[in-house]
Amino acid sequence: MKVLHIDSNHTVLKDDLALLGCINHEDYTSSKTEVEAKISDYDGIVIRSRFKIDKTFIDAASNLKFIARVGAGLESIDCDYAISKGIFLVAAPEGNMNAVGEHALGMILSLFNNLKRADLQIRQGQWLREANRGLELEGKTIGLIGYGNMGKAFAKKLKGFDCEVICYDLKENVGDENAKQVSLQELQEKTDVLSIHTPHNDQSFKMIDTNFIQKFKKPFYIINTARGTAIVTHDLVDALKSGKILGACLDVLEYEKLSFENLFENKELPTAFEYLINAENVLLSPHIAGWTVESKFKLAKTITKKIALHFFNKDL
Repeated sequence: MKVLHIDSNHTVLKDDLALLGCINHEDYTSSKTEVEAKISDYDGIVIRSRFKIDKTFIDAASNLKFIARVGAGLESIDCDYAISKGIFLVAAPEGNMNAVGEHALGMILSLFNNLKRADLQIRQGQWLREANRGLELEGKTIGLIGYGNMGKAFAKKLKGFDCEVICYDLKENVGDENAKQVSLQELQEKTDVLSIHTPHNDQSFKMIDTNFIQKFKKPFYIINTARGTAIVTHDLVDALKSGKILGACLDVLEYEKLSFENLFENKELPTAFEYLINAENVLLSPHIAGWTVESKFKLAKTITKKIALHFFNKDL
């Protein structure tokens, strides 16, 4: 099998494919059109999020047997069309779920304990203890929307904090010893900290808007390590200003491009984003929740294990 890699990943991915007898080619610079012109020569393609694998691309890939995305989701692929062509789709949410769980926990603990603000104040010669009195997770209710790999990983991290963890998911019977599955209404009644763990789809797109936010009984904190498009940023800012949302931990933003690699493409930043970057009760990171040294290896290894099992009936 000939495999084209259009994004760089951990070397174990190519090494494992080579052990399976695959021939690896790399092209990290050609345009989508240029890749389309030669993709018919390949049996597989390995991507992250460089460009969208749409119908035009899939039609050009007449011999393609698999598309492997080294990441958690497949939103950059026209999945229905690819499946209709008999193409095997591979993703690796298992590979970075621990990293996402740790990052979400780190963000809320940092926000609750004013670590960013306190650190900056000390560097400026200020020693303000009372102004930085923090909050504890113990006794809080953490509500998770989406209880797949990422939600479960975060719930597992929360187990030792003596807080109540509840989850809402479109699938039935996904709750476990770490989180009790509840209705959306119950989640909105009880939640002190809301954490988003949904994939990108029609149901999650712009899900967190003013109408959704106002249905929460109590003011709450919000964490988003999933997809930026799940939250309407303007509505989030309105809720932060009103106090309905007490603080936000955002690893992802509505303004991100498909590749997740670029945000600041011009000097004209949206007004809502200007507010976020100046708000002391907002913590931001550049889509790195699943971006650890360990997850780079685990994502690649998960991909090769799935390819080995599906096509070669082997376990790497």
